[in-house]
Amino acid sequence: MRERGPSVWAVCAVVAAALFWSSSYAVTKQVLADVGPLSIGAIRFTLAALLLGVMIRLSRNRPARPDARQRRQLYLSGFLGITVYFVLENVGVDLSTASDASLIVATYPLMTMLMELVVFRTRMPLLRVTGVLLATVGAFLVVRNGAQVGGNARWAGDILLLLGGVAWAGYNVLGKRASAGQNAVGVTYYQTLAGAAGFLLASLLEAGDWRMPGVTASSLLVYLAVACSVGGFLLYNYGLRRMASSVAVNILNLVPVFGVLGAVVINGESIRLPQVAGGVVIVVGVALGMIERRPETPAKPDAGADGDEAPRTATAQTGTTAGLVPHKH
Repeated sequence: MRERGPSVWAVCAVVAAALFWSSSYAVTKQVLADVGPLSIGAIRFTLAALLLGVMIRLSRNRPARPDARQRRQLYLSGFLGITVYFVLENVGVDLSTASDASLIVATYPLMTMLMELVVFRTRMPLLRVTGVLLATVGAFLVVRNGAQVGGNARWAGDILLLLGGVAWAGYNVLGKRASAGQNAVGVTYYQTLAGAAGFLLASLLEAGDWRMPGVTASSLLVYLAVACSVGGFLLYNYGLRRMASSVAVNILNLVPVFGVLGAVVINGESIRLPQVAGGVVIVVGVALGMIERRPETPAKPDAGADGDEAPRTATAQTGTTAGLVPHKH
C-alpha cells in the first residue's frame, strides 16, 4: 500500500510559515533600534497570546482543554520554542546580522533530526550523517566569516543563534508529543501563553531602558505578533499535524533563502562570498540529510489475498515514527 503524501494545503501552510518566519530576522533588526531584544519578545508574544485567546473564545468549535500532563508539555515546549529560542535569536541578531541568522537557521532541521535520533532511537543513514557534517561545516564558514568581519560581537551572536537551534529542536520533539488530540489553535495558544509569560519576566531586565517605540517600530511589532507569531505558528502547526516532521523541516529550508533576500532588501545588508559559500554548503548538507532510501519491496502475486498487509520495512517504520513535533524556531 502506498503511503499518501501531505496535502497541497499542508505544504502551502508550511511554506507560508517559512516565508513569515524568514522575514522576522530583518524586521527584528529594524525594531532593535527602538526596543530591546527581550522587550520585543514580550510585546510580540503577549499580543499574540491575547489574539489567540480571542480566537478561541469566538470559535464555535472550541477545542477541548488538554489534560494536565499535556498542558505541562505544551507549556514547556512553548517556553523552549518561544522564550528560550527567541531570546537567543533576538540577542543573536542584535549582535550579528539578519543574513547570518537566516543562513545559520538552515542547520536547525538537522539539529532536530539529531534530537529525534536520541529521543526516538531512529536510525541515521550514511547520507544523513554526511548531511549533518556538511551543514556543520557550512555553519562554521558563516560563523567564521562573522568573527572576521564583525569581530567578537558578531561571532558571539552567531554562536547564540546556533544555540537557538537546540532550543528549537526541543520544541519540535516535545511539541509533537504534546499536541495529540488538539487542534492547531489550541496548541499554539498554550505554547504562546507560556512563551509570553517567560518573556515578560525576562523583559524586566530591560526596564531601565523602556521607552515608547516610534510609529514604524510599533507597526513592525504588530507585524511580528500577527504575521510571524500567530500566523506563522498556526500555519506551521497545521501543516505539521498533516505530514511527517522530516517533510516539514525540509520545507523550512526555504527560510534561509527568503531570509537572506529579506536582509538585503529590507536592511540593505551586503552578502560576502564566505556567507554564500557557507549557505550553499548548509543547504546541500540539509538536502542530503533529508534523503532516505527506501528498499524496494518485490511485488508478491498473492499479496493481499488473505486480507493481511505485508509488514513494513524498518525504513518505512522509521519514516513514520520519526515525525517530530518542530516546532522551530
